[in-house]
Amino acid sequence: MSKILILYHSNSGNTAKMAQEVAVGAQQVVGAEVRLVSIDEATSSDLDWCEGIALGSPTNYGTVSWQMKKWWDEQPIENWGKRDGRIGCAFSSAASWGGGQELTCMTLNAILMNYGYLVFGVTDLTGPQHTLHYGAIQAGEPRQEKEIAGCRRLGRRLAEWVAVFFHGRKDLHPLEQEYDRFGHLK
Repeated sequence: MSKILILYHSNSGNTAKMAQEVAVGAQQVVGAEVRLVSIDEATSSDLDWCEGIALGSPTNYGTVSWQMKKWWDEQPIENWGKRDGRIGCAFSSAASWGGGQELTCMTLNAILMNYGYLVFGVTDLTGPQHTLHYGAIQAGEPRQEKEIAGCRRLGRRLAEWVAVFFHGRKDLHPLEQEYDRFGHLK
């Protein structure tokens, strides 16, 4: 059983809606156990439990919310390094396109890397001109099919990588899947 944590902070509810779609995507992989937890309720035991994490924050002034940064800053120092080799990815929503969501994802990935997580982006296109290179990004809440699909692809990819690296499920390697990865390039 792959253990996937979707950990997020949301101001307006948009990032929470993204988190829900990321969780749906992770649940598409058979054998994935998914926890969807806000930082308002999360503890370091959630980090102990998971093998993979999708970390989400709204973009505030071009970067992660202060609440997300504070949550990580307050993690006990004895947890430092305990999570080496776990898998991580990021997602973010802002009020508009160009609001800094990719920078926020890169900051979230840097936080995860400091804890030893192996982070990834997604090369797939989930709709015309819509990809998740640094993580799933959104202006507002996910409404369009390509936006929902982007969140779900991130969660699914996380569950696939955890299954491959933690449970030896080479059949779940993303390159072995039959879903369309680049159809929108045609």
